[in-house]
Amino acid sequence: MGRAGAGMLWGLVLLPAGLLFAAAGVRGADDGLTAAELALFVHQLLFVYWLGPDIGVYYLSHRITDTRLSPAQRLAAAQVMSQVDLVPRVCLSLMLTAGGLLTEFIGIPHPAWQLFGIVLLGPAWLALVLAVYLKRGTPAGDRLARIDFWFRAVMIVAVLGSVGQAWTSGRLAETPWVAGKLLLFAAILLFGLLMRLRVAPLLAGIGRMAAEGASPENDRRMAGSLALTRPYVIAMWICLLMAAALGVFQPGDRRAPDVVAASTVAAP
Repeated sequence: MGRAGAGMLWGLVLLPAGLLFAAAGVRGADDGLTAAELALFVHQLLFVYWLGPDIGVYYLSHRITDTRLSPAQRLAAAQVMSQVDLVPRVCLSLMLTAGGLLTEFIGIPHPAWQLFGIVLLGPAWLALVLAVYLKRGTPAGDRLARIDFWFRAVMIVAVLGSVGQAWTSGRLAETPWVAGKLLLFAAILLFGLLMRLRVAPLLAGIGRMAAEGASPENDRRMAGSLALTRPYVIAMWICLLMAAALGVFQPGDRRAPDVVAASTVAAP
C-alpha cells in the first residue's frame, strides 16, 4: 500500500474515533452542535463505509475465481480485496461504541461501568482489527485472527445478554427498536463467523495460486468455497439494511414526537 493510500486509510480509521471523543467533550454545548448530532453523523458514516466497501469486496472475490483472467490479474484482485476489506472491519469494530454513545445522548442511560466499557470497546476492538491486518500472513497474524474470531463470539453473547438485561429491566420499554438493532448486530457477527469458516479454502487457494500458479483443482476448490459464503454475505446485508430501517422508522417508540425526530438513527 502506497503512502497516499495509507494516509487515506488512517484518516478513515481515526476520523470516527476522534469525532466520538469530541462528541463526549461537547455534550451540553449550546453553539448549535450537539453531542447527539455528532454521534449520529459518525453512526451514519460508519454505516455507509461498512456497506459500500463490503459490496466491493464481494465483487472482487468473484474476480479471484474468474478463470478467464490471468493468475496475475486474479492475485491483484485478491490483494485489493484484502485492503478494501479492512474498511468494513474498522466500521464494525467502532459501531457498538458509536451506537452506545448515541443512545446515551438521546436519553437511554447506561450505568457508569457499562458506559465506560462502551467507550473502551471501540478503540480496543479497532486495535485488534488493525493488528490482524498488519500481521496477516505471519504466525502472529494467525494467532491474532483466532483471538479476533473468539472475541467476536464473546461479543455475540455479550450483546444478547445486554439486550436481555435491558429488556427485563424495562430500560428499553420506550425504544424497542434499539433492542432490535442490537439483536441484528449480533446476527451480523454470527453470520460473519460462519462465513469465515467457509471462506478458508478460498484464502488458502489464493496462497496456493501465488506459489504454484493456477490449476483446475484449485480453481474448483476456491469457487466452491466462495459459493458457500454467498448466503452469509447476503444475510449480513439484509440484517444491516433492516437495522438501518429500524433506526430510521423507530417502530414502537413511545417517546415524545420531538425527541423521536431529533434522534433518527440510520445504522445498527
